[in-house]
Amino acid sequence: MRVPTSTDAEYVLLLSCPDRRGIVATVTALLFEQGANIEESQQFDDVRTDQFFMRIRYSVGGDDVGVDGWRERFAPVAAEYGMEWSVRDARVPYRAVLMVSRFGHCLNDLLFRWRSGALNLEIPAVVSNHPDLEPLVRSYGVPFHHVPVTAGTKPEAEATLRGIVAEHAVDLVVLARYMQVLSDDLATDLAGRVVNIHHSFLPSFKGAKPYHQAFERGVKLVGATAHYVTPALDEGPIIEQDVVRADHRMTPDELVRAGEEVESRVLARAVRWHCESRILLNGHRTVVFS
Repeated sequence: MRVPTSTDAEYVLLLSCPDRRGIVATVTALLFEQGANIEESQQFDDVRTDQFFMRIRYSVGGDDVGVDGWRERFAPVAAEYGMEWSVRDARVPYRAVLMVSRFGHCLNDLLFRWRSGALNLEIPAVVSNHPDLEPLVRSYGVPFHHVPVTAGTKPEAEATLRGIVAEHAVDLVVLARYMQVLSDDLATDLAGRVVNIHHSFLPSFKGAKPYHQAFERGVKLVGATAHYVTPALDEGPIIEQDVVRADHRMTPDELVRAGEEVESRVLARAVRWHCESRILLNGHRTVVFS
């Protein structure tokens, strides 16, 4: 296999379609004929739904037609197989707006990973319904937008958010412990582009201070779930989950810290996979080529 150089163009092709013979052969033959070199290829056949999913990362040396040219070349194959598909320049970062309320652990973790180059992101703005975390955000050199939300101002607040998303050509909205529910209209309009994080307990604890409720019940596992946002609250397609063990020696504050750590870790994985074009929707489920 030819080793890609720093001057090569790199792309990611994502596709899903009804399963049938010849998909892999047709796609890989097209890439070969056009002088592309496949660097990574993953595929999954869901026998329950008879749907096929594929991710290919490929490089092109020398003359290259660019992402629009590749989309034009691939369109006839996609039409033939009835594919939902995308081609993206792998070196172009996803543009993401981060949203937060008063808990800053997930936000700080994402900002640090972004600054250190661990996430394929640009962050043009952070939006919050409280001013508390503005100093943290500005320490990273990122613009901070304080957009208060009340029951009476929610439509105006969401109009402001829509304006920020449009102004910055945002690919992804990350709810990094943003403690407001998006309206059904906004969740629908941004379907597949909003990632949320929330705690996961068995049994479930809702409302104020969930970790303190969990402490009172003596939970043995503390977990977190990252998922895409849909109009059904906290029921969107799950991207990633993780847990850590808890025991009787842990205080409520230690339980909170354990929860914050797992939330940060799970959200970072979900954001990284989304921004590396590793996730495909499969109905209410996801296919994650991690």
